[in-house]
Amino acid sequence: MPEVAEEAVSKASKKPSSGIGTTIRKRWRGWLRAVHRDFGYLAVGFTLIYAVSGIAINHIADWDPNFTSSEKTIAIAPISAELSDDEAVKRVTDAAGTGKPDDVYRAGDEIRLTYQSGTQVTAIGDTGEVTVQARESRFFLRVANWLHYNRGKKAWTYMADLYAVMLLYLAISGIFMIKGRLGLKWRGAILISLGLGVPLAYVTISGGPSASNAKTASVPTPASKPEAPAPAADEEFARPPERMAPRQPAPASDEAATSDDAAPNAGSGSSR
Repeated sequence: MPEVAEEAVSKASKKPSSGIGTTIRKRWRGWLRAVHRDFGYLAVGFTLIYAVSGIAINHIADWDPNFTSSEKTIAIAPISAELSDDEAVKRVTDAAGTGKPDDVYRAGDEIRLTYQSGTQVTAIGDTGEVTVQARESRFFLRVANWLHYNRGKKAWTYMADLYAVMLLYLAISGIFMIKGRLGLKWRGAILISLGLGVPLAYVTISGGPSASNAKTASVPTPASKPEAPAPAADEEFARPPERMAPRQPAPASDEAATSDDAAPNAGSGSSR
């Protein structure tokens, strides 16, 4: 009996090990979830910016993700060719309500005003027709696109890197947060395989970047189509606004063409 009592006392006196290794083994999953939760809260703002702007940029061929374009036509009194440039510009800007232009071009009866914002005003002096082509920034999207396309923004580069690190942690920690059949042993493994399989299957089926480049190179480019001007340095995603083509000079009259053709003939006849 004394031996049994001593053994019971010795067992009761023994304390469970409380080393660092034991603490980590018991609590690592809880710490993982806590950091995962906090990083998820921090990433909300970044994710909204990059997700919304990413969708907008993916469809840049279908629309201008940064600006909305509008066009209207105004009728004013004809502008005489004898009127000074300043007076002619004032008449056009007063009617269009666009203010002082950044650039003025006048040739014949045509007056073209250009603004740094991308707005363009074209007036035909003979008819008094004024066409206003304006651009306005899209709410939130222009700023989000500017941040997403990280060019020439060194300070934001570090913020984007931080967001990338948070996303990596969220992805990796999410793998080990849950154990059992809902984790890597069954459901988690299937979903991870699907997530990896979709991009891999697309690359395999499409042929990857090499096949895409070869397909693009094989498409002939029409020689008559003018090359679109490059967007401004701070508007990487903005499609250039459509411009009105300059007016073509009127063709020569038939009488002038006949007289031009007759002149060489008359000269050749007199030399005989």
